[in-house]
Amino acid sequence: MKLNQLVFKSMLKNIKHYYLYFFALIFSVTLYFSFVTLQYNDSVMQTAANSGSAAAGLKAATYILYFIVLFFVLYANHLFMKRRSKEIGLYQLIGMTKGLIIRLVALENIVLFAGAVLVGMLFGFLSSRLFAMVLLKVLEQDTVVAMTFSLEAVKQTVLLFAILLAIILVQMTLMIRRVSLLSLFTASKQADERVKRFSPLQMMMGAIGIGLISYGYYASTQLFSEDSATDLFLNMLIILATTIGGTFFVFRFSIAFVLNLVRMKKNGHLSPVDVLALTPIMHRMKGNAKSLTLITVLTAVSLAITTLSYISYYSADEKAFSTSPTDYTLYEDNGKEFLAALDAEGIAYDTVELSLQKMEFSLEQLVAEHMKNNELWNMDMEIYAVPLSDYIKRYPGLELAENEAIITGYNNVLSEMIPLEAGNVIMKAEGQSYPIEVIEVKDEYLLGNIVVGGGPVLIVKDAFFEKLAQHKDISVWHKQTSISLHDKGDLARAETLYKETNADHIEFYMADEDGELQLKTRNQVSKEKSRTDYISVMGVTIFTTAFLGLAFLLATGSILYFKQMTEAEEEREAYTILRKIGFSQQEILRGIYRKQAFNFGLPLAIGLLHSYFAVKSGWFLFGSELVTPLLITMGLYIVMYIIFALLSISYYKKVIKESL
Repeated sequence: MKLNQLVFKSMLKNIKHYYLYFFALIFSVTLYFSFVTLQYNDSVMQTAANSGSAAAGLKAATYILYFIVLFFVLYANHLFMKRRSKEIGLYQLIGMTKGLIIRLVALENIVLFAGAVLVGMLFGFLSSRLFAMVLLKVLEQDTVVAMTFSLEAVKQTVLLFAILLAIILVQMTLMIRRVSLLSLFTASKQADERVKRFSPLQMMMGAIGIGLISYGYYASTQLFSEDSATDLFLNMLIILATTIGGTFFVFRFSIAFVLNLVRMKKNGHLSPVDVLALTPIMHRMKGNAKSLTLITVLTAVSLAITTLSYISYYSADEKAFSTSPTDYTLYEDNGKEFLAALDAEGIAYDTVELSLQKMEFSLEQLVAEHMKNNELWNMDMEIYAVPLSDYIKRYPGLELAENEAIITGYNNVLSEMIPLEAGNVIMKAEGQSYPIEVIEVKDEYLLGNIVVGGGPVLIVKDAFFEKLAQHKDISVWHKQTSISLHDKGDLARAETLYKETNADHIEFYMADEDGELQLKTRNQVSKEKSRTDYISVMGVTIFTTAFLGLAFLLATGSILYFKQMTEAEEEREAYTILRKIGFSQQEILRGIYRKQAFNFGLPLAIGLLHSYFAVKSGWFLFGSELVTPLLITMGLYIVMYIIFALLSISYYKKVIKESL
């Protein structure tokens, strides 16, 4: 029989093992080729150019995706070589040299990779327009996208996957040349280190693992506290090390130890469900600790990055609202031509005028008690005051007594890192001191970002504001006009008028180095322009992280599935014995259901916990909403893991059915 005939017959024999591997490889090539093709699609890149980082983001995503594929293929190839160890041993028994076997397996891999690359590039070309449409949809751009075939994308894809194939061939060659004939027949049994008894040291290591993870979670909640803020990078490294180390110890010692206690409690009276679920998990957990730790960490990292990106994208409206709380914001007497143009066009709108006065106070007076010792909070902070009568035009219902005030517009990063509490403070304006009592700290936005720069606003009684208004410093703002359109359908025309009347340019006075006041000009943006600008910046990020997260899911889920395929084949003889002594297929499957729920559910559950505490520690740096983005991304990951678990159960059903 010729070598090419042997290769063909061998691939037909192993097609049941290769099909998901082949599909995952095709999917990886499709994603990679699509990302590269997007970089050479002129209509996409010109439309996404407003983000300023579209090309760089897509290029970075392609390289990250390549490393994900490299990790996945190397691990999957190792599992498949282990499953074929007996087959390779038989080839040696019939007289084939290791060199000939290497040529046989190498030809199989070359054919497999060539087919996957060709099919993947075909699907990548067909799906690149879909990906481009998704990207432009995320960027909220209404542009017709043409299908583009790029020879440069083909060259780059073929080159990188040829390098990956070369790495796979080297890995395969080393595996075949290093093992003995006897070890080939026992490789599948030696792969998992089985636990026979538990020592006090193992119990202690299991407890340490749980303690390390608990400490990592606690430290993440204190990451931006007073004590941790000064050594942020070091604390992040400590959290990462304790969480990963604790995860490994949990998988290697804690889980098996807990399951052993459960088994001991049964006094040896194990049901078929216990035999098929509890015992195999316990004995394999130690040998699988490294791979499960890696899968869990990768799941947590990809989920955390995807969630943070989605938080940023999801918070675009809130970001725009913090920049301009109404559709348009005018300052002092700027923008009269814009209002006249709106009237001429018949565009209905409401205006609210707010009087402003700048003050100063020491931040230490209101920060939470446990943070008052930090010298960072001793500095004076500028804050603008607004009279109560103007505030209730936007947010009615507030009442204040004499010398009472509230602080509003204080949320997200500031409120998380420097929490403020109600209390008595001394306000200063033009050298004068005014004692007031802050009775509440709220998060409602009132003034535009140009005035407060993302900082809070003080609401005071009108009589108190009149005292402040005696100080007429022309270098500070004194009036803001907020404009809200009645019909949002008028936004497009209003945006044009906003620019045509130069209302987006404001003039103000600023002191130079010598203290002389100079007239300056600054651009301001509307609420809608702020939102679209933020969308354009974050659109590419959420697009790339979403697809990279999908690639991570594919890699980790496939590896778990391949491992279950391997375990199912190893346990085939046990299923045959159970069937012969009278156990039905459904009785055996009940144990398999629990086993798969554990094998897929445990890494997912720990990964979800890791990602939750990682996101919870600093989500406020990325946006204003945590719950919805977190639930959506976690829900998608859970659904994908359930799909892989169902695939593995389906394979177990097939093995059990064939076992008799």
